[in-house]
Amino acid sequence: MKQPWIHKAKTDLIFIIGPSFFVLVFIFLFQKYITTIENKYSFYTWLFLIVFIDVAHVYATLFKTYFVTDEFKKNRKRLLLLPAICFAIGLVLFSFGSLIFWSFLAYVAVFHFIRQQYGFMRLYSRIEEKTKFSVAIDNLAIYASTGYPMLYWFFSPERKFNWFVENEFFRFQNAFLLEILFWIYIIIMLVYTIYTGYKSITQQFFNVPKNAIILGTELSWYFGIVYFNDDLIFTLLNVVSHGIPYMALVYFREIENKSNIDSGVFSYLKRYNAILIYVLILLVIAFMEEFLWEVLVWNENISLTTFDFSSWQFLIVPLLTVPQFTHYLLDGFIWKSKKV
Repeated sequence: MKQPWIHKAKTDLIFIIGPSFFVLVFIFLFQKYITTIENKYSFYTWLFLIVFIDVAHVYATLFKTYFVTDEFKKNRKRLLLLPAICFAIGLVLFSFGSLIFWSFLAYVAVFHFIRQQYGFMRLYSRIEEKTKFSVAIDNLAIYASTGYPMLYWFFSPERKFNWFVENEFFRFQNAFLLEILFWIYIIIMLVYTIYTGYKSITQQFFNVPKNAIILGTELSWYFGIVYFNDDLIFTLLNVVSHGIPYMALVYFREIENKSNIDSGVFSYLKRYNAILIYVLILLVIAFMEEFLWEVLVWNENISLTTFDFSSWQFLIVPLLTVPQFTHYLLDGFIWKSKKV
């Protein structure tokens, strides 16, 4: 039985499975320099991690939806209505206060990040012979790998990082509950390991990419949230492990596989170096969005005006989050329609 790579072994290992492991190696090699990097090069870490990966990956969705003529025609109502709905929800939530707005978006983001790892796990298990038990064990493993670190965040002492803003999550410090959750987590991962070993021996097949994606998810979420308590480390593991695999998946499945399409954006990608054009489009759009965030809202890394936009935040913030919010919701639909 062949390994169920999404694209090819080399590219999957580098761009989809590898980022979690590469970042962990970097963190352990340069751990004592993390604080220096965070303090001295904060602009560049923001530019590379937040703008060029986190924000850019949101716009990769365009290459599976709005930029694809057939997909846009087929899902026209959804693709036009969803941004408007996201904006309306944002306006309502922000009217109750910015913390309510950011808390809601943070919970949606966490769910989206967890579901992406679940999605990759399911893609890599697509050729396996499935039973209710095997599916349940796989699901428990991926949800424990992501769910336990988040529950640790909610019930542990103060963490030195946020998803979006301070105090965005409900928190209730409880050491006893954490102890119970830890042992449940350990038991689930042990059961998964034993069952995987047994299945691999009896079926004489070890699913490399599926088990690697589960291991990478487990390590990146545990070390990013539980083991380390550092803002840059959390951002590195959270952003790189999520954004790069997503952009790679879209490129492999929606651009390389559309080499025969002559219309729209894909005609330009066909004519020139597709990967460079793809990356350039994402980086330019991402920088434009984040430039607006900086000038109109944050004023942390870029500030070009002394005009006070604070009275317009109720409109500006929900509007600027529309691409991100839409990406979170669209992602729950667009990968279900086709087999990868």
